[in-house]
Amino acid sequence: MDSHGAPRTSRSARTEEHRLQDLDKIAKYRELEDSIRAQSSADNYDATLFQLTSKLLRLNPEYYTIWNVRRRCLTSGFLSVPSDGSSPLKAAPSSSRNDTTNPSSDCSLTSSSDATLQDQGSPTAGRNGTIVDGEGVEADVNVIQSELAFTIPLLLEFPKCYWIWKYRKWLLEQAIARLPAAAARKIWEAELALASKMLTKDRRNFHAWGYRRYVVAALESPALGGRSMVEDEFAYTTKMIRVDLSNFSAWHNRSQLILRLLKERGADDAARKTFLEEELGLVRNALDVGPEDQSLWYYHQYVMSQILNHVGRPTIAPALAVAERATYVTREIDNIKDLLEDYDDVKWIYEALLEYTIALRGLGEYEGKESRVENPQQWLAKARALDPMRAGRWNDIEKQLVSD
Repeated sequence: MDSHGAPRTSRSARTEEHRLQDLDKIAKYRELEDSIRAQSSADNYDATLFQLTSKLLRLNPEYYTIWNVRRRCLTSGFLSVPSDGSSPLKAAPSSSRNDTTNPSSDCSLTSSSDATLQDQGSPTAGRNGTIVDGEGVEADVNVIQSELAFTIPLLLEFPKCYWIWKYRKWLLEQAIARLPAAAARKIWEAELALASKMLTKDRRNFHAWGYRRYVVAALESPALGGRSMVEDEFAYTTKMIRVDLSNFSAWHNRSQLILRLLKERGADDAARKTFLEEELGLVRNALDVGPEDQSLWYYHQYVMSQILNHVGRPTIAPALAVAERATYVTREIDNIKDLLEDYDDVKWIYEALLEYTIALRGLGEYEGKESRVENPQQWLAKARALDPMRAGRWNDIEKQLVSD
């Protein structure tokens, strides 16, 4: 079975030699874990402990407690305290009572993952651990960048590990809390580029999509001297959809941007109506190519909800008259029916016809035209036949149709 286009490797039968090798790995892992627990219990958050966390996290990045130990190593010496002039996105977490402790004189990070930190030198702290010059800022930049670099190989191997993403978020928040806005923004912009690379590798990785939204929100914030990026992000969803029509996350992201996009454009009623027609055309063309794709139907459903569920909430085109809304729905029903010529066994088609026909009946009541709308029972029968596992759902809809 494939996972987002990446074939899974098959497992061969385990031999006695493999079993013994695994037991040896387990013993070394537990020894490493015990060493970390012993040092952290003694509040020895020094370079030795830092190196041990690097070793264990390479073996098991899901071990969130070790990420916390690593944070405390950083805040106990390798990072400065936040400057008074910083403008953090949110308060940087205080993960140790020794945050302002000077780093020890022999505290060089000598593990291979942190070689860059050693080469760049340790931060120079004042009497209270506060960095007061440009050299200190540069040291913090180097520490944060080196830590971000440490996680990249882990992300490539474990792209859906929550704790790696959370640690990167923490590092980025440290950049805002500890660095001048210009220096922090460079780090965040590099992070946006990384998110783009991750989505090139796995276009439907919902972790990476959520992380991208997080990074964009920070880049737009006053803390980083930001501006709106909604136009750029909307264009990005278009690009990703053109590469892969099945990219549910791209369609979802698009839906989250639309109302804000129109507001920032200052779109009038005519512009909003044009935009609605363009989005309907986009998803309609996609459905012509892949009507069996659930993600396309979900987005089509979202756009149609902007026409049908318009009372008491902001929508793409709030000024549409009832007759105009009925016209849009009727046109979409006719277009969906055309798909049946080549795809008469796709349940999504019948579900859409059922949903929109019922909705059209509701619109018809306002205009006194309900009798002109065809009976949705035929679409219900086809949906029931193609998806018998949801019999309860179809029964509920049938009851609703009878009561109406």
